[in-house]
Amino acid sequence: MMKLSKLTITLAVVAGLLMSSCESDWLDREPPNILLDDQVWNDAGSITGVLSNFYDRLPAHTSLQAGWVDFAAYDEATWSGYTGNDYLNNLLTYDYGRWGLWDYNLIRDINLSIDKLNTFSSLPEDQRTQFISELRFIRAFVYFEHVKRMGGVPIITEELIYDFSGDPTYLQYPRNTEQEVYDFVISEMEAIMPTLGNGESISRANRFVALAVVSRAALYAGSIAKYNNLMPSPISLPGGEVGIPASAADGYFTKSLEASRTILQEGGYALYNNNPDLGENFYEAIVSKSSNTEVIWVQDYLASADKRHWFTYDNVARSAREDNLASSALTPILNLVEDYEYLDGSSGELRTRTADGSDYIYYDNVEDIFANKDARLYGTIIYPGAPFRGQEIFMQAGVMEWNGSGYDMIEFADQQPDLGSVYTDGGILKSEAGPHRSLQDVSNTGFYLRKYVDDTPGSSTRGNLSEVWWVRFRLGEIYLNAAEAAFELGESGEALGYVNTLRERAGFGANSLSSVTLAQIRHERRVELAFEDHVVWDYKRWRVAHLKWSGSTDNPESMAYSLYPYRVIRPGDPRDGKYVFVKEVVPRFRAPRFFRLGNYYSRIGQNIIDANPKIVRNPFH
Repeated sequence: MMKLSKLTITLAVVAGLLMSSCESDWLDREPPNILLDDQVWNDAGSITGVLSNFYDRLPAHTSLQAGWVDFAAYDEATWSGYTGNDYLNNLLTYDYGRWGLWDYNLIRDINLSIDKLNTFSSLPEDQRTQFISELRFIRAFVYFEHVKRMGGVPIITEELIYDFSGDPTYLQYPRNTEQEVYDFVISEMEAIMPTLGNGESISRANRFVALAVVSRAALYAGSIAKYNNLMPSPISLPGGEVGIPASAADGYFTKSLEASRTILQEGGYALYNNNPDLGENFYEAIVSKSSNTEVIWVQDYLASADKRHWFTYDNVARSAREDNLASSALTPILNLVEDYEYLDGSSGELRTRTADGSDYIYYDNVEDIFANKDARLYGTIIYPGAPFRGQEIFMQAGVMEWNGSGYDMIEFADQQPDLGSVYTDGGILKSEAGPHRSLQDVSNTGFYLRKYVDDTPGSSTRGNLSEVWWVRFRLGEIYLNAAEAAFELGESGEALGYVNTLRERAGFGANSLSSVTLAQIRHERRVELAFEDHVVWDYKRWRVAHLKWSGSTDNPESMAYSLYPYRVIRPGDPRDGKYVFVKEVVPRFRAPRFFRLGNYYSRIGQNIIDANPKIVRNPFH
């Protein structure tokens, strides 16, 4: 205590001497660790730093840093990682708060930055305008993230300052209509396009990124205008906070199509076609940073900037992991695998039983069942026998041993669930990669994820991690946006051309379809854009989520299915040593997906309503 008292007295005396000194200019010095407004907003590097911070804060449902576990909550994958996240396999319903967003802190910071640039900056007019345009882009994109989750939200475009009068009502804004928010997003993007430039970085906005946002946002708005009003009881509020008039649909589809055409015709982008191996080519179209003409806008990661992520560490296939710890968290489900068609145009349903169901179909190799499929399957999913990192990801769940009248399914040696175990005949019983019914960190579905999983050596170690980027927009989506908007406007021939272009890259050959339906366009979105955060928003805007995820075990689309390979033991028979496959519900999957009508718009928190009584609740809440 004595030492503390002496230190306090000493500091006080020194401070007093400094403050009383006539010769000292201490109080006139600028603080060395604080940047003042005229310093920040007149320095291009400082402004770029502010922008970088805002880009990093952009809300996202999923990304490679956060939220990606939710891929296991829908109909692309289930959770096979550590058991603490098994709730993802046991969602009795989707909570009304799921997908909720109310990030006015970021909007406030952007509005403040625009005001500061207008007030303090003496940068050249064109440079200042470009910075302001980029800030407006980020703000409009944040509003898009709000409207697709919440419906209409208050549009605030200026700094709101409390006057400490005790009356905050002048700061309380009601919700704009859903249509007004979509119109704001689109009009802002259109207004700033001429001053955004062509961009200095693929992780920053430019004219074509803004067009891509219009392509997507206008398509969403058009779909809601059309399909919400086709529901038996359209979801709406009296003030228009949710719901868009059906009469607006074609206008939005036109906006989307025009934006998509401009990107395709003027953007200088091209579908990635650098690898003659079509499956590898599709994988590279997402992860390759070298000569990639397809990506439009990304969230980038660079080891040189010490900005990396754990996605590969958590999701690399079990037998390819490097640190021997976590792996295999997200595992694709059979539902998605079977959506990838065979190249002859036939259904993608995997052939596991004879036509009459009396026997298995026998395959020489585990990978043979996937032969001649859409190359996007290979680029998205590691299936049994597929290679990754120069090794075969061999999968075998057990053996089928003939007992004279039927098969005994054997998965464990002496009931020990060891991976990589050997059976009494000297052959593999269960492979290192599984699949396994209950162990964590090994596939529970019979598949592993390839898309976004880094094949670079060391990227699944704690020491290195991965710098694969998260693709926010790429040309493949723009083709599909254009196809859907064109079809909705009656331009089916144009839509067909866009779809066939994507299918040709996937191995189907030129003009594989002679005509196209809306169902086929939606199917193409599913197989092209899997694990790119589209499925939830597509189902919601088409108003089919409650039908696909109905909560019923009788609805195959609400369930998650697996595919387990088994080696046949039948000495003296030509089928001995071949492989058969069993389809069943994923073993760790416990509850069918259940999306309620109240999930189309997320709950607005009571704290928000308490702070602003002008905010009305969303339907069913």
